[in-house]
Amino acid sequence: MSELLANTGTIAAIATAVVPQQGSVGIVRISGDHAIAIAQTLFSAPGKQVWESHRILYGYIRQPQTKQVVDEALLLIMKAPRSFTREDVVEFHCHGGIMAVQQVLQLCLENGARLAQPGEFTLRAFLNGRLDLTQAESIADLVGAKSPQAAQTALAGLQGKLAHPIRNLRAQCLDILAEIEARIDFEEDLPPLDEQRIISEIDQVTLKITKLLATKDKGELLRTGLKVAIVGRPNVGKSSLLNAWSQSDRAIVTDLPGTTRDVVESQLVVGGIPIQVLDTAGIRETADQVEKIGVERSRRAASAADLVLLTIDASAGWTEADQEIYEQVKHRPVILVINKIDLVETHNVETLHAKSLHLKYPTSINQVVKTAAAQNQGIDGLETAILEIVQAGKVQAADMDLAINQRQAAALTKAKLDLEQVQITIIEQLPLDFWTIDLRGAIYALGEITGEEVTESVLDRIFSRFCIGK
Repeated sequence: MSELLANTGTIAAIATAVVPQQGSVGIVRISGDHAIAIAQTLFSAPGKQVWESHRILYGYIRQPQTKQVVDEALLLIMKAPRSFTREDVVEFHCHGGIMAVQQVLQLCLENGARLAQPGEFTLRAFLNGRLDLTQAESIADLVGAKSPQAAQTALAGLQGKLAHPIRNLRAQCLDILAEIEARIDFEEDLPPLDEQRIISEIDQVTLKITKLLATKDKGELLRTGLKVAIVGRPNVGKSSLLNAWSQSDRAIVTDLPGTTRDVVESQLVVGGIPIQVLDTAGIRETADQVEKIGVERSRRAASAADLVLLTIDASAGWTEADQEIYEQVKHRPVILVINKIDLVETHNVETLHAKSLHLKYPTSINQVVKTAAAQNQGIDGLETAILEIVQAGKVQAADMDLAINQRQAAALTKAKLDLEQVQITIIEQLPLDFWTIDLRGAIYALGEITGEEVTESVLDRIFSRFCIGK
């Protein structure tokens, strides 16, 4: 029996982030049969305040034996089934910081609750029918969202926009299965099965599954973000580019080559996509041991990046050193950033063409951006080029409200393969019993996505990634 399923009773946890000496409010949450009894033991509400569901009480949290006041707080009561877990839920809204919430949590544990496991509140909501599995996963995505678009996609999942089409697909498969099994049990009483119609219906379900699978890459991009490495020779303006892009002074900028000795990171959002930008040390041969370590780290960062911004100096043009760096990163998507265009003699920087700079860069580089990072010029064009690279990779699906995760994609892929096997079975004229085997497999796989068919190991894997208190 899974630990998450085996542990019952009343649970308690701190439900807000705890930062030392910061934060105005901290919440301790209790869920279970004894939640209200524990609250009544610890909380005293002065006057004639009524203890009823969905009412906020004002009062004091006291140590039951000594009656010593631990905190002045608010108490929120939510009786079953009108709560997140569909159990009795109580929340103590305490002062923020560490001491108050930890003391209140300890009192809850001493008076009948146990510490909740990661994701256990959401697990109980799932087990009690409050949420399906896609909605539970969307809660984790919403908490961890790194951009507004990621938050909107997670919210769409929480509202059931993924579960609804999955349930419809499963219902269609169940209808097909029922029709086939009826022919097995009552063959003499029913007309012959229309094999072409069955194949056509399976085709329709498979097509819808394929469209859902197309959102996987976009979902991964929204959840994990895009890792972008700025690489190039020393003193071509990589750090200036990072500072201009992030509108900060994250990287040290000087005229001396080799200033950046390590990888500097910055978190940005471009077109709703979270981006981790890595400013790397200038790549060159050097006898300086410290700089040599930085160069090696730069090479590793470029190799691991989703996208490389190969930055060159406009006044120097394309050099042999630039070519050598390109050979090291060309296995990744590359955008050529021609920086320091303000140093080139021209009156119209925006219409400056690469040919006028006598740049003989490889024709395989089809994305070129001109910037003057020190003057904060060209950043908009850089972001546009990045989004074009993303879209060229077919990362963004047409339906921006849906984005499946890896677990859901694996189940959909299994369902699609099973349905294709059903069609092969029909074409090969095998008995009806064989049709039902793979059809049942597809139905089970679709049910795994929403939780209608689920194993304890799957629940363990999903909810163990949640934070305690959620």
